[in-house]
Amino acid sequence: MQIIKVDPRALKENPDRMRQSKSSPQADALMLATIKAVGIVQPPVVAPETDGGNGYIIDAGHRRVRLAIAAGLEEIEILVVDAANDNGAMRSMVENSVREALNPVDQWRGIERLVALGWTEEAIAVALALPVRQIRKLRLLANVLPAMLEQMALGDMPSEQQLRIIAAASQVDQKEVWKAHKPKKGDTAPWWQIANALTKKRMYAKDASFGDDLAQAYGIEWVEDLFAPADQDGRYTTNVEGFLGAQHEWMTHNLPKRGAIVEVNSWGQPELPKKGSQVYGKPSKSDHTAFYLDRDGKVQTVHYRMPEATESNGTGGQGSAAGSDDGDTITTPKARPDVTQKGHDMIGDFRTDALHDALGRAPIEDDMLMALMVLAFAGQNVRVDSGADGTFYGGKRFSRHVVGLFDEHGKLAFDQDTLRVAARSVLIDVLSCRRGMSNSGMVARIAGEAIGADAFLPNMGSEDFLLCLSRQALEASCAEASIQPRPKVRETRAALVEHFACEHFVHASARFAPPADELLEWIRAGAATGVIGATPQDEGESRTDDPSVDQPEHNTDDVVEGETEDADLPDHDVHDEDVDQRVAA
Repeated sequence: MQIIKVDPRALKENPDRMRQSKSSPQADALMLATIKAVGIVQPPVVAPETDGGNGYIIDAGHRRVRLAIAAGLEEIEILVVDAANDNGAMRSMVENSVREALNPVDQWRGIERLVALGWTEEAIAVALALPVRQIRKLRLLANVLPAMLEQMALGDMPSEQQLRIIAAASQVDQKEVWKAHKPKKGDTAPWWQIANALTKKRMYAKDASFGDDLAQAYGIEWVEDLFAPADQDGRYTTNVEGFLGAQHEWMTHNLPKRGAIVEVNSWGQPELPKKGSQVYGKPSKSDHTAFYLDRDGKVQTVHYRMPEATESNGTGGQGSAAGSDDGDTITTPKARPDVTQKGHDMIGDFRTDALHDALGRAPIEDDMLMALMVLAFAGQNVRVDSGADGTFYGGKRFSRHVVGLFDEHGKLAFDQDTLRVAARSVLIDVLSCRRGMSNSGMVARIAGEAIGADAFLPNMGSEDFLLCLSRQALEASCAEASIQPRPKVRETRAALVEHFACEHFVHASARFAPPADELLEWIRAGAATGVIGATPQDEGESRTDDPSVDQPEHNTDDVVEGETEDADLPDHDVHDEDVDQRVAA
C-alpha cells in the first residue's frame, strides 16, 4: 500500500463498481467547489491492472477522479492497494455502503455481480452484515423490467408492497403495463397503477388443506414470498383454479359422517340446506357438518341442525304434528300471545299517564321523592353528557348509584345517609360547568351559588390563567389587590402572580352567581312553556329558549302566553288543569 501522484486522466474506471446511479448536479457542484478550493482531501483507492497492463483501476473514488478532471488538476494523490480476486467488487460494495446508503438498484446490481464472481448468498450476507433473506429479497429485482429499474435508479422507488407485486409478474406482463403507464421525462411513475395492473390473486400454502400429492396432480408450484414475515409460511401460487380444485378434492375425501359440501353466498357465508339451523355451541352427535371454501380459498367448517320429523299419533288432536309421505315436517302453528305488540304500546301509554298523575298529585315523602329522583336518572331513556370522570355511559352511570337503595329482596329500603350519598353522587354526575356537550348551563351556576361552591374554587392567580386575561382585566385585578399596574402587560402579570402566590384569588367572572339579567331572562323563558303535561314540541321550544345553550337570542314578546296543548277544552277544564299544574310544581 503506497501513496503516489498520477494524472487523474490516466486512471481507468472499474466495471465492477457498486454505485452506478448518477449523483445529483447539486452534490457534484458542491464537491467541485471543494476540490478547487482545497484539493482532494481523501485520495481515491486504486489497484494495479491484473491483465498485464501497467495502469491503475479505480476501486473507490470514481466521482472524485471525475470532478478532479473537471477542476483541471494535473496531478492527484492516489492510494495504491493490492488487486483483489474479484476485481475489488466486494471492497467497493462495502466501502460505498459504509460511506452512504446505496441505491437499492445499485445494491442489487452489486449483489448480482458478486454472485457472478462466485460469491454465495451466505457469504455476501456475512460480509455486508445483512440477513440472507434480505439478500434474496434484493435479488428479486432481477425480475423487474430494466426500464423500470432505470426509473427506480433515479430515486423514484415504489413501496415494498408494490415492488413485491411487480417483481412477481412476468417480464411480458411488465412490458405491456410499463408501455401503458410509462411516465414522461422528469415525472414520477404511477407505481400504484402499475402494481394494480399486475396484481394477481394469490392462494397461500398456509391455507391449503391438501398435501404435496394433490398439489403435484393439479400443477401447483409454490413461490416463496420473501416479503412475508420470516416466521410464517409465505409460499403462494397464482394457479387459483388448481388450488380450489385441490381443496375441493380434499374436502370430498375427508367428509365426515353426516357431512356435506356447501356453497357460499355473495357475503361469503355458507348456504346451509333448507330448514337447517347453524349450531354456534358445541355440536352433538346428531348434528351435521358442512365444509365450504371462504374467500381466501381456506376450508372452513360449520355445524348445523335439521328439524326432527315427528310421527302422527293418530288422534288428530290440536297441537300435534304429523309427518307426510314425502318426509316433510308439519309443525303446529304458534299460539297467539296474550297481548299483542300494539297492546303493549297501549299499556306503556296507560302506565306513563298514571305515573305522571301520581307524581303530580299523590302525597310523597321528601326522602322517597329524593330516592325517586336518583332512581329516575338510571332510566334507559336518560342521556347525560357528564362532566365527571369515568367511562360510564347511559344508564350505567346512574344505576351504580341506585343499587345501594335496594335491599336483598329487591325493595326500596334505605337510610338517610345512604340516600344522601346517592343524591350527591347523581348530582355530581349531572351538573357540569365544563364548556362543550357536558355543560349544564344556567342550572349548574344556580346550584353552585345555592350550596356555596365559590368557596371551593381554586386559586386562579397562576401564570396559566392570567395569560387568558386582557390588559383591562389584569388592571381591574390589580385594583382589587391594591397593586400598581406596570407599563408592560408581562410585568403586570408577573406582579400579580407574585402577589397571589400567598393569597387566594378568584376572578369575578368565575363566580357561580349568574348575572341578574340573564337569570331573569332564563326564568321568563322557562315560564313561557308548561312544565307538567308539556308536549314534545313544547319541550323542544323550551330547550331553544334556554340561554344556557349557545343559541341566538329570541324576542320573548313573540311568545303567546296562555296557549296550552288542550286549547279546545272548556274554560273551567283549562282553569282546573292550570291549578293542578301549579300545585304539582
